[in-house]
Amino acid sequence: MGMLSLLLWTPALGVLLLALTPSQSVAAIRFLANAFTSLTLLLCVGVMCIYDPHNGDLQFSEYFPLNPNLGSAYALGVDGLSMPMLLLASLLTSAALLASFKLTISVKGYHICVLLLEFGVLGVFLAQDWALFYIFWEVTLIPLFFLIGRWGGKRRHAASLNFVLYTMGGSVFMLMSLLAISQYDLQHVGSLMTSMHQAAKDMPLYEQVLVLLGFLLGFGVKMPVFPLHGWLPLAHVEAPSAISILLSGILLKMGAYGLIRVIVMLPEAAQTLQPLLVFLALFGMIYGGLLAWRQSDLKAMVAYSSISHMGTVLLGIATLNELGISGAVLQMSAHGLIAGALFLLVGILYERTRTRNVQDYGGLIGVVPRLSLLLILSLLAAMGLPGFVGFIAELHTLIGGYQQWGWLVWVFLVGVLISAAYALRTLNLLFTGSVKPAMQTLDDLTPPEWLAAGSLVLAIVGLGLYPKPLIDLSAASISQISTLIQVRVTKAP
Repeated sequence: MGMLSLLLWTPALGVLLLALTPSQSVAAIRFLANAFTSLTLLLCVGVMCIYDPHNGDLQFSEYFPLNPNLGSAYALGVDGLSMPMLLLASLLTSAALLASFKLTISVKGYHICVLLLEFGVLGVFLAQDWALFYIFWEVTLIPLFFLIGRWGGKRRHAASLNFVLYTMGGSVFMLMSLLAISQYDLQHVGSLMTSMHQAAKDMPLYEQVLVLLGFLLGFGVKMPVFPLHGWLPLAHVEAPSAISILLSGILLKMGAYGLIRVIVMLPEAAQTLQPLLVFLALFGMIYGGLLAWRQSDLKAMVAYSSISHMGTVLLGIATLNELGISGAVLQMSAHGLIAGALFLLVGILYERTRTRNVQDYGGLIGVVPRLSLLLILSLLAAMGLPGFVGFIAELHTLIGGYQQWGWLVWVFLVGVLISAAYALRTLNLLFTGSVKPAMQTLDDLTPPEWLAAGSLVLAIVGLGLYPKPLIDLSAASISQISTLIQVRVTKAP
């Protein structure tokens, strides 16, 4: 078994062992689940340590033919796009399970679903075959449906059904686009992903545009891109806080990751649709920021802010230049860490107070200083302040956008200002003024909560002060991708 297969199938092995563990053995279930997520994280760190960031090609490739006639294969590989996402997925899954120690309902089923979700997510980022990619993409729907519908809030059934219907609807368009490319003469050179890249070059421009629109609908639902975001606020609000970490921190990035892969395959169509992509990005940034600004529910605020921040990702992708795409990839990592930390800390507050209304709080810094410190740092990072990882990502996107469109990117700055407005408003309501009577006896962070939230905030600050390792991790692959796009776009008639 290759290294990437070992990484991929470790959570699946955890699912098998948990299935054989008696439901009454709650302590053993928690131990096994956390052990396997920790082992997955260690394996991922091990892959990163031997990964060569100066080589933009696929590394540690594994290939086993599944259907030679179709060209599909069990093909795994990692490059500068997938490596940061693998690290993010494994880190956030570990943090989510550490934040789930107080769960008492159907503990076995919950942990099985989380590990199955991690298996699907890792498969999406490791797959180098479109058929395999699509399978893993659909695998993630099953555990999420149960995690929201079984362990969510009062409207959990509506939220889970809403999420699945939106995502399955998008998947239909994605599948149609894949089938449209497969109608061309596939050369079966390497995996199905490689063959489809070759076939896409022979497609007329109008067909490429239609295919890219199908992918945009499929991946745009998951990102989410306005107006395909209808599932997100309800799902985030009703999902357990630990699952909101995974939803916002990593599931949204699957859509952006897939869109980048597709744009490399269809750069001429991306250039044709560039005005649409820019409009959706800028509108989403402002729209999401304004909706976040008017929320009194803390989880709803973070959920709508995700629409705004993922608009920044889409803007970076739409530039089709190296700095912009680099900013998009950095923002995917930055937002995953920041949104994960915010959902985790808001969830911890809710467990103690049973309210998410920001008006019910005040003066928390004197009651729960450790939680307050981490929440303040996370909100400052969400503003994109220098010294935090979000600033590095937004700066790359801003410069890449300016290179492409000049002063049009002032709209981007409006979105940044709106983000600062709702973050400052939240800071003011949570931490200033007198302490409400109901908040005077709150418990501060427990050791597992401190470990989970502290590790995320440490990464936010550490990568903000020293971003070079994160930038270097993707630089070679992004440079290669940018070159491929420019060569294809330049040759286009």
